[in-house]
Amino acid sequence: MVRRDSPLRQRPFRWLLAGTTVNSLGNMIAPVAIAFAVLDLGGSATQLGLVVGAYALADVVAVLWGGVLGDRLPRTVMMRGANAVAALVQGLVALTLLTDHGSLWLLAVGGALNGALGSLAGPSTQAVTPQTVPETQLRQAIALRRLSQNTAMILGSGIAGLLVAWIGTGGALAVDAVTFLAAAGCFSRIRVPALPPATERRHALAEARDGFREVIRHSWLWSLIAMALVYHLFYGGSQGVLGPIVVGEHIGRAAWGYALSAMMIGFVAGGLLSLVWKPRRALLVGEMFLLLTLCFPLAMAVSDNLWVVLGGAFLHGFGLEIFSVGWDLSIQENVPEQMLARVYSFDQLGSFIARPLGLALTGPLSAAVGERQWLLVVAGAIAVADLAPFLIRDVRRLERRPLGAEVGGPVDATPAP
Repeated sequence: MVRRDSPLRQRPFRWLLAGTTVNSLGNMIAPVAIAFAVLDLGGSATQLGLVVGAYALADVVAVLWGGVLGDRLPRTVMMRGANAVAALVQGLVALTLLTDHGSLWLLAVGGALNGALGSLAGPSTQAVTPQTVPETQLRQAIALRRLSQNTAMILGSGIAGLLVAWIGTGGALAVDAVTFLAAAGCFSRIRVPALPPATERRHALAEARDGFREVIRHSWLWSLIAMALVYHLFYGGSQGVLGPIVVGEHIGRAAWGYALSAMMIGFVAGGLLSLVWKPRRALLVGEMFLLLTLCFPLAMAVSDNLWVVLGGAFLHGFGLEIFSVGWDLSIQENVPEQMLARVYSFDQLGSFIARPLGLALTGPLSAAVGERQWLLVVAGAIAVADLAPFLIRDVRRLERRPLGAEVGGPVDATPAP
């Protein structure tokens, strides 16, 4: 029975939860299918990095527009429109593979289009959460949403390898197309109050600059975005390029799906803990747990034992999830609602702007120094990136905003009850 104070009693949140859950299921199928599609077409590690990098580059290019439009237009319109078009694009890519007309450039173009569509919808999908629940239920809504998404990602990553084996890479991408369509249907059912209109409608670049100024206003916000830039520069290639190769070749293709599932189980474990554990300084606690993310590349570097790799993947997901809940809560409690989509777009931009470069360079660099040696470099870079923000005072001192307090007020809020 659902508790009276549960976000699940809110109909808009239930549809948001359903749509993001289905979306997450498909989002874990696509990377596995595309990676093996590239390899089956004779692609090298460098070419795989370029195909995945095309997705990441388009993600970066479109994300600021996604933020501006998400604060201008109804966010649910952005969400369902982008998912509907993504279903069409992914369906066409799947058709080319199923009819033996697939090629590396078609995979790259399709991935780039879906990367752009994901960026157009992403800030709105994040920013709409406070519109679907009362303020008192926001933290629980964030934790429940992430928990549901991560559970779906476990299923998605677990069945991805099986789908590739049973129905091929084209069939797996066709399943992903169906999930985009289902998500669009769920988002079309969300009914939330419209945001107060902006006092002045200006050029999109001017509105984007307002979002940038809001980011710079919070030292904890820009410093952790900078940290994420370094993190994704190194880690993106280790998961997107070297993971399928190192684990797939030395342990087995199915093992890579198991490793991604273990990481998702770590996400779920972290989400369950976040439902009951509410630290006053959630951002500081999250940053401490974020250090566990170096365990995954480290495990792949030092061992061919499946259980060691699974353990590293689990710890990676566990630490990252605790950080992510604290991070989302900090943003949604301290940024004005009318600015949320733009701030989330800068969060995504800062996090992923270096990822295409990292993906493109992973193949050549790992070939030059050795795949496992490069994974050790990745683990070291993650450690440095995760430790640096502790030097920022507001990262150490930011506290939960008391109920009813003004959003965007002083950073060092009075301790929450």
